[in-house]
Amino acid sequence: MTLFSGFDPLYSLSGLLVGALVGITGVGGGSLMTPLLVLFFGVHPATAVGTDLLYAAVTKTAGTAVHGMHGRVSWRIVGHLAAGSVPAALLMLWMMAGVDRKSVAVAHTITTALGWLLLMTAVMLIFRKHVLAFALSAVGERSPPKPLTIAVWTTLLGLVLGILVTLTSVGAGALGVTVLLILYPRLDVREIVGSDIVHAVPLTLIGGTGYWMIGEINWGMLFALLVGSIPGIIAGSLIAPRLHERTIRIVLALTLAVVAWKLLAT
Repeated sequence: MTLFSGFDPLYSLSGLLVGALVGITGVGGGSLMTPLLVLFFGVHPATAVGTDLLYAAVTKTAGTAVHGMHGRVSWRIVGHLAAGSVPAALLMLWMMAGVDRKSVAVAHTITTALGWLLLMTAVMLIFRKHVLAFALSAVGERSPPKPLTIAVWTTLLGLVLGILVTLTSVGAGALGVTVLLILYPRLDVREIVGSDIVHAVPLTLIGGTGYWMIGEINWGMLFALLVGSIPGIIAGSLIAPRLHERTIRIVLALTLAVVAWKLLAT
């Protein structure tokens, strides 16, 4: 299969729109791209997840470079997350390689998990501040956890993210950042976001490579998505300061909730 086999300009247009939204809101592309491929283009869930994982690895690499140059990365957090996520991702890929990915049961499992994760992401987009305030007030009433305890919880978070991201390509963004903000309340939010993005690169690259090895990557579609999304992310980042982000996040959350309902209803 050549690189341009299966190239469709509609994929590039979708990549442009998704990239712009990512640039404006900071929400991970998997929350938008994978359900778009499944629902509107009829791509099989496994192929959509695999292609989106490689798409995310490429697009997040640029973000990694930016955060790394500005020193907005806690490599300790990245290491703890990877200690859990990498083995979990490899385990999920081994399981995916051993099942009939074209079966109705596997497709249903992926779409159901994706639907619930999108619903949780929508809730986090609107109520993250309330969730954080509640969690931090509850933690504040107790003695501060020991560094070893925080490290263990971070690794467990990485394990959960490794499973979710490899299965659905969603989870490392809104959900991962929210939990990290609870675990590390004294850390600058930019360092939390930067660490999350850096951790997502090897995780999505491992996941995408695994799906490639089991034949679930559409290269023409991947190339078309990147053609649109890279300028979309740049444009979204440039116009974001001029827009009312709160309104956009609410609209995006409602959209994700509708998409989640559609996925869960299938």
